[in-house]
Amino acid sequence: MADGRADLALAHDGTGAPWVTVQSVAAIPLATALSSGYRVTRTVTPVQQQAKGAWRRGDVARVTLEVDAQSDMAWVVVDDPLPAGSTALGSGLGGDSRIATQGERRVGNVWPAFEERTATAFRAYYRYVPKGTFVVEYTVRLDNPGTFALPGTRVEAMYAPEMFGELPVASWTVAP
Repeated sequence: MADGRADLALAHDGTGAPWVTVQSVAAIPLATALSSGYRVTRTVTPVQQQAKGAWRRGDVARVTLEVDAQSDMAWVVVDDPLPAGSTALGSGLGGDSRIATQGERRVGNVWPAFEERTATAFRAYYRYVPKGTFVVEYTVRLDNPGTFALPGTRVEAMYAPEMFGELPVASWTVAP
């Protein structure tokens, strides 16, 4: 609809006990953290930085994600965006720095079933996350200069998408 409004009509025929779930999703910028089962905090600290307090091309940063789960849940994914052209270290591919990733912490009673380090994001998939807090860290090398507006960090139970936590991520400026 042009004005964004529409009517929803539901009908049930038969003797069963019906139920309906209605979800509304909108592409609006995330201004504050959202929590519906998970709370997430994100901290970025320098590992190698050419100029203190300013990010430059070639600098290495450690991203710490602390997740507070409100209940036990199976198949949970932690999804954190990367600035365009940067590299999440630890994949073992050429140009990767095993030394730079030393000191990455994993805290809590969770262990990832799989970690994905793509050109756009770091993702960790967990078979089971118990109630409580866990920490995951990864290391990123900033390869391109620019100011990068990033989507939010998201933690979600894959088969219960109503259980999630989302955190806005500030833009990241990398000087040449």
